[in-house]
Amino acid sequence: MALPTTFCPDLVGCLSQGAAGNPTVAMVEAAFHHHGINARYINMEVNPAQLADAIKGLRATGFRGFNLSMPHKVTVIPLLDGLGESAAVIGAVNCVVRRGDRLIGENTDGKGFLRSLLDLTEPKGKTVVLFGAGGAARAVAVELALAGVERFILVNRTPERGRLLLDTLVGQLHCQAELSPWAGDFSLPRETDIVINGTSVGLYDAAARLPLDPETFRPGQIVADVVFSPPATRLLRDATARGCQTLDGLSMLVNQGVLGVQYWTGVLPDAAIMQEALARAMSS
Repeated sequence: MALPTTFCPDLVGCLSQGAAGNPTVAMVEAAFHHHGINARYINMEVNPAQLADAIKGLRATGFRGFNLSMPHKVTVIPLLDGLGESAAVIGAVNCVVRRGDRLIGENTDGKGFLRSLLDLTEPKGKTVVLFGAGGAARAVAVELALAGVERFILVNRTPERGRLLLDTLVGQLHCQAELSPWAGDFSLPRETDIVINGTSVGLYDAAARLPLDPETFRPGQIVADVVFSPPATRLLRDATARGCQTLDGLSMLVNQGVLGVQYWTGVLPDAAIMQEALARAMSS
């Protein structure tokens, strides 16, 4: 292997809580190696009280960019120098890019999800039931609205946060959307085409159950989960047992990673290389 031209690589990474469980490093560094990019990706454990200090540190050390995961996607915004168009509408950031001396927040959550969904169906004209209204759910909803989803049924425990997403979809993006109460197991309306868990229920817990009545699944529905670990969440296992098509969070994670590498380096990476590396990391 040829030696790098410099022993000071470009640095990128991820700020989160639960950083040790984030396999993004495996697929991003596989892309760097495959394309000969002298860069490193570092997972960093950061609690909310130290987020501002962490951002200052990344500025000072010249990071080219970084991802943000729970619980920093919204609280990071005041610490940045600007937002990309979709991030501004979504109100959450999961990918930061250094442009000159400025740190600009972007959002690849929804774009990654949409790329994955398009392998199964065209969302235009569909009815979507979306659980959650936090950063990931908002990102998914905005991108699906821009892709032409006909109607959203939003299901969220906290009415105030649900109404904020509702206002974005109806007021800014001019979509049909409604907010449904979530008390006990939610029953899916018969007209539902796509079901999406946009919450963290099931993350690192294969037995965790989303409060949803599985008897209301219909064969042929698409059921998606943004949770990437484990890939086969209880929601997806229940949906598969009832004849639904499923979409796991790993494909969304790969497509997010592709976009992140492109933002940071200008190189469009090979998604297959990243998928293989991620699969190895998740099975080890």
